Amino acid sequence: MSEDIKTMKLYHQVERVFNELQALGIKDYDRIPIDTLCQFDQYHYFGTDAVDDAISKLGVHSQMSVLEIGSGIGGPSRYLSHVTGCSMTALELQSDLDLIANTLTRRCGLEKSVNHVCGDILRGMCGAPTFDAVVSWLTFLHISDRQNLYKKCFELLKPGAGIYVEDYFERGALSKDERELLRQDVYCDRVPTMSEYQDELSAAGFVNIELSDLSDEWTGFVTGRLESFIMDKQRNIKLHGERTVSGLEHFYTTVVTLFQQANLGGIRVIAYKPE
Repeated sequence: MSEDIKTMKLYHQVERVFNELQALGIKDYDRIPIDTLCQFDQYHYFGTDAVDDAISKLGVHSQMSVLEIGSGIGGPSRYLSHVTGCSMTALELQSDLDLIANTLTRRCGLEKSVNHVCGDILRGMCGAPTFDAVVSWLTFLHISDRQNLYKKCFELLKPGAGIYVEDYFERGALSKDERELLRQDVYCDRVPTMSEYQDELSAAGFVNIELSDLSDEWTGFVTGRLESFIMDKQRNIKLHGERTVSGLEHFYTTVVTLFQQANLGGIRVIAYKPE
């Protein structure tokens, strides 16, 4: 999976974050202010606002240990720890993203509170403790084996602990062409309906399940993201190169197309392991 996921152009030239920092005058090995880095290291929708929502919904505080599944280059995990003082474990499948995440975390001075782990949630986390919360943004869409995924999440939670997930759901009946776009450009083979989320989480043992439709907000976000990217296209080409910019534009356009057709939706999932 770690190689196959590279069909998703968002994950090409992931070191582009360093180009953005250098454009601000932050040189290699300079310390990076977390507030500056947050402009570039959040791959999900609505950036740190979405992480703030998780902090609020789950009541994350300094005495908690939190696992992020699919942590990318570490943005949400660093922000969570910086804002709340909690202990973070950032689990990322792709080794190049994990390496960059480690580097950025050290340069932010957060290496004592953010532990990066390169691995696959479906294979489990050997010797891992249980956590006070599990969070994830736009990662579950890459994992078709939801039964095993939810089982692993449930096992990693302490009794009474919660999970917060933002991801895709099938809002309307996805066409064959839409499913092919998801498969080819987003590395997504299965998008559950909202009722399937409910049933599968319940079957895994979760209770107090809260599902929220974020589709309208996400459609506005991805549309605005594409427009801003195109507006800054020449600047982006100069900074990152034409191939990288072309790939990102293709990916952003695909996502806009899918959301504007209104069959793909965004969902927020909050659920708990029983006491």
